[in-house]
Amino acid sequence: MSSKTRIICVIGPTASGKTAKAVALAKERDGEVISVDSRQVYRMLDIGTEKATKEEMDGIPHYLIDAVDPREIYSAGDFVTDANSRIADIAARGKTPILAGGTHFYFDALLNGLPKETPADPEFRKTLEALSDEELFARIQAQDPRRAEKIDPHNRRRLTRALEVIQKHGQVPERTPSDTYEVEWVVLMPEREELRARLEKRLKDAFAKGLIEEVRQVREYVGDERLNELGLEYKVIGEYLREERTEESLIPALTAKLWQYAKHQMKWMRKLRLPTNTA
Repeated sequence: MSSKTRIICVIGPTASGKTAKAVALAKERDGEVISVDSRQVYRMLDIGTEKATKEEMDGIPHYLIDAVDPREIYSAGDFVTDANSRIADIAARGKTPILAGGTHFYFDALLNGLPKETPADPEFRKTLEALSDEELFARIQAQDPRRAEKIDPHNRRRLTRALEVIQKHGQVPERTPSDTYEVEWVVLMPEREELRARLEKRLKDAFAKGLIEEVRQVREYVGDERLNELGLEYKVIGEYLREERTEESLIPALTAKLWQYAKHQMKWMRKLRLPTNTA
């Protein structure tokens, strides 16, 4: 019998139904859910990150949601530490650890190890400040295509860090996969037309629930610089609150950007070459 801890990993692009699938699996397999989401870990980011409600959790314990103040930085290293601890606790109680979320970099860090430690280079970072997110991502694509396939192209902090590591090592160093877990993958991949329709509906629902007001409150609490690091919805609506774009432009702009991000997620999942489920 394997000494590895068995875990279930539910992955899928934005709006693919990961939360519902994780809850259903938890009921079937006597499990508890660990969120693998770099934004749901923060308090206050509720509507914009589509956090599961208590009703949607349906009595299933969920971890690493609402765990961190949004003014703090929660890193992949923090996630690996917390996820390992939660997995051990869940498994020790005879339950099944179910990890679900769309932050594939977190899955990668947990299962394949963290990148080699590289000290920060403030002077190099200054040379990147004038570049847009698109320009930073293009540099990574040119210098380290393997890293570009896995990174969130809209997360400026991670883009800057990747370029910093590439500048030091020539590319982001390979890591040694963990031998701790036996992974059962559940990959959700709806048809593109269906996924886009879901994404558009979810975005319109978020606005109806008060997304603009949520972003306004988060902005007042964390400031504009940090707001821009908290994801597309917060960055784009922040531009509207600063009168840099019109309210009418919000849904079209976010729809386009979120669809681009979803396609990036799907590209990463296809490289896993795993069986997929439509959901």
